[in-house]
Amino acid sequence: MEKKVIITGGSGFIGRVLAGELAICGYEVIVLSRRPEKAIRHQSSRVHTAHWNPEDPESWMHHLSGDCAIVNLAGDNIASSLRWTAAKKKRILGSRLFVGKAVSEAVKQAVHKPRVLIQASAVGIYGNRYDEVLTEASAPGNGFLADVAGQWEKSVSAVRDQGVRCVAIRTGIVLGKGGGFLERVIVPFRLFAGGHPGNGRQWLSWIHLADETQAIRFLIEHEDLNGCFNLTAPGPLTARDFFKTLGRVTKRPSWLHPPAFVLRLLFGELAQELLLSGQRVHPHRLLNAGYAFRYPDVFSALNDLLSV
Repeated sequence: MEKKVIITGGSGFIGRVLAGELAICGYEVIVLSRRPEKAIRHQSSRVHTAHWNPEDPESWMHHLSGDCAIVNLAGDNIASSLRWTAAKKKRILGSRLFVGKAVSEAVKQAVHKPRVLIQASAVGIYGNRYDEVLTEASAPGNGFLADVAGQWEKSVSAVRDQGVRCVAIRTGIVLGKGGGFLERVIVPFRLFAGGHPGNGRQWLSWIHLADETQAIRFLIEHEDLNGCFNLTAPGPLTARDFFKTLGRVTKRPSWLHPPAFVLRLLFGELAQELLLSGQRVHPHRLLNAGYAFRYPDVFSALNDLLSV
């Protein structure tokens, strides 16, 4: 079993929790950052932060060893702006391909190859498929996010050619405290102005942050697993049902449903891809591998995250 884990994107919403949990479990965790003095403020004292320059593999490849794992989570936040300008879309794609190339080059030059690479991806790779149940065997779809996720996965294909076990984690909407999707949508509910976007029939595939990080650890530790895995809870639901459940948990009404045309006017392509489209994703391979979800249904997940 790998006892060292190197994480890119370790200061992000998922990465900082993953780093802390792996350290508690006895792993030597190294978070790579261009600004380690800033990144260290977000990390547990058990986590090491190291400087890296993605353009210079030698700046970090000395951390690689034959018993280590790399978890590549780095990439520009797709929801950090209200609209996707051409420049924003270029950053979303370019940041992912740039780091993927950097990881591939470092592994290629390393004398001691890592045992596994966990490569971030997203359920957006399936595109908007309406009511179709999607598993890892489903073909990629169409759209900007589908194209980004597809290229993101391919950006590290050279690592597999080096004989390294590679796992692509196609993550859904991550529900957690202190950031991400839930932090954004909870505000209108607290103001008694919550509701679902559009007609609410779009599917929402989600995962509790605790299951996201534990599933990543599960995939690191099970050396017989490789390829693509959907990191979503086994209980996807429509946006209408998700926000209705959020209303139940917060004891607030879910009544304000902005129509699709208003969202498109306000947010453009971002609205269509993030708010009005969805995927009905099932974690088929993860369940078959024996992973047991702590939060398989959204009511238990929201209760855990929003309990006082």
